Amino acid sequence: METMAPLALNAPDASAVNAPDASAAKAGRSGQAPRASAPMKRISAVLLHPLSKPMLFVLSLAPFASLLWGAIADSLGPNPAEALIRGTGDWTLRFLCLTLTVTPLRQLTGWHALARWRRMLGLFTFFYACWHFLAFAWLDMGFDLAAILKDIGKRPFILVGTLALLLMTSLAATSFNRAVKALGAARWQALHRLVYAIVLLGLLHFFWMRAGKNDFGEVAVYAVIVALLLGWRIWRAGHERRERRARRAATLTS
Repeated sequence: METMAPLALNAPDASAVNAPDASAAKAGRSGQAPRASAPMKRISAVLLHPLSKPMLFVLSLAPFASLLWGAIADSLGPNPAEALIRGTGDWTLRFLCLTLTVTPLRQLTGWHALARWRRMLGLFTFFYACWHFLAFAWLDMGFDLAAILKDIGKRPFILVGTLALLLMTSLAATSFNRAVKALGAARWQALHRLVYAIVLLGLLHFFWMRAGKNDFGEVAVYAVIVALLLGWRIWRAGHERRERRARRAATLTS
C-alpha cells in the first residue's frame, strides 16, 4: 500500500504485481527503488514463478508441522503444553512482522511481485493466532468456557491477546477480492488499518507475558522491528504529503 494505507494482513494479490515503468520515475521522487537492475529483475522473475506461492505455503506451514511432530514424538521438553502455546504465539508475531515487511520491501527494492505473498502471509498469521488461542483454551483451560472467560477478564495480557485475535478475525474474513468489492476500496482500506493496532496489541501481549519472568530480551527485539516498520510508514506518509504540497504549490505558481 502507499503512504499510510493499510498494510493489510491480506491484500488482494493483484496489487502492484505488474506496476508500470512510470513508477520507476516516480520512485526517485518518493524514496522508492529506481528502475530495477538485471539482478533485481531476476529476483522478480523468481517471485513471479508459479511455484513461488506453493513454496511459500509449505515454508509457512513448516513451523506448525515441527510443533505438531514435537507433540507427537514427545520432544517438546518437560512442559509440552507451554511449548505449544508459546511456540504458536511466537510464530504469530513473526508472521505478523513478515506481513508488515512486504510493502516496505516491495517499495524499496521494486520487487512488486512480493505483493502476491502478502495475503498468504497474513492468513498464516491468523492461522497461528487461532492455534495459539486454541492451545491455551485446550491445554491450559480444558475447554472450560467459564474458566476461559474468567481468565480473559482476570489477566490483562490474555485480554489484549484475545482482542488482537478478534480484530484479526475481521481482517481474515474480509481478505478476499469479493470482500473488497462488497465493502468498497475506501471502507476496506480503513478496516485493514486495524493491522497497526493488532501488531501493537500483540507486542503488548508478549511484553506482559514476559514481565512475569522479567525476561524482556525477545520483547526488545520485536519492539525494535515493529518500531522500524511503523516508523517507516509514518516517515513515508509525511514525505508524500510534503511532495503533494510542493506539486500543488508549483502548479499554482506556474
